[in-house]
Amino acid sequence: MLIGKTLYKFTGCQVNKKRIAVIIIIALIAVFAVLIAIKLFVPQETAGTDSQQRPRAAATTVRVTPVTLSTIEKSIIINGEILARNQVTIFPTVAGRLVQVHRGIGERVNRGDVVAMIDPSRPGEVFRESPVISTVSGTVLSAPFHVGDTVTTQSGVYIVGDLSSLLVETFIPERFVASVSQGMRAVLWFEAIPGETFNAQVREVSPVIDSVTRTLKVRLEFTNRDPRIRAGMFATLSLVTNRKVNVPVIERISVINTYGSWIVFVVDENNIARRREVILGIDNEDFLEVISGVELGENVVSAGQNFLSDGDPVRVVE
Repeated sequence: MLIGKTLYKFTGCQVNKKRIAVIIIIALIAVFAVLIAIKLFVPQETAGTDSQQRPRAAATTVRVTPVTLSTIEKSIIINGEILARNQVTIFPTVAGRLVQVHRGIGERVNRGDVVAMIDPSRPGEVFRESPVISTVSGTVLSAPFHVGDTVTTQSGVYIVGDLSSLLVETFIPERFVASVSQGMRAVLWFEAIPGETFNAQVREVSPVIDSVTRTLKVRLEFTNRDPRIRAGMFATLSLVTNRKVNVPVIERISVINTYGSWIVFVVDENNIARRREVILGIDNEDFLEVISGVELGENVVSAGQNFLSDGDPVRVVE
């Protein structure tokens, strides 16, 4: 009897173990089924996600400008003053009291005219009055003394200048003096004549630099005389310091500075942006000379280049 009970328990235990084994096998099959389903369906979902993200890699809209041959000028902006040509100060030949003035500011004088009289008399002594004679012909620009003033032979009684021809006097900073020479062109404008510009060219260049201001005195003459321009007026000048003719140029906004290098993007025949490193020459406010890096006629991106990488597709618009 005891043996029978023991055999029954052992047989029941065996049955339970089989059931557990079956359950484990079913669970493993379910896990494998899930894994297979993930492998089958997840790649398709990922592919769908990539397709949804493709618009982000769509062609970038850009504007292009071809590399062309042109004349480029580099300029500096400085200030100047309008002077009369042959402006001369008239001095008396003797010291004494100014007793007569024969000309006023703005009046015309000729060379040899008597413009004032000086009385050189001293207390207890009487001398004949001495004339002040103009040494040039022109217009009286300044008369700083009045009748009764005491003057010396170093007192400039009159300043006379030739207003038929005016000069522009300016001072060039030392860092630009190496590029300044006679004949260089300049464009001028005046606050008193808004909206208009006037042309001039360098006529005189001082041979020395002022040791105090570290500037070089330069005088220019007007290409065309305008009666509205008067001596003493204040002018702003754009002086051309360098000029090159028939050189490849691109727009200044096309260039990007990256870690000390200058780069541009060129659009090829397949509308693909290609990164190019360029070497630049002279420049002005709008254009740059290109020494190397691009070829004549190539289309350089001039708007939208900041969002590009090498090989990106682009869409060119006008």
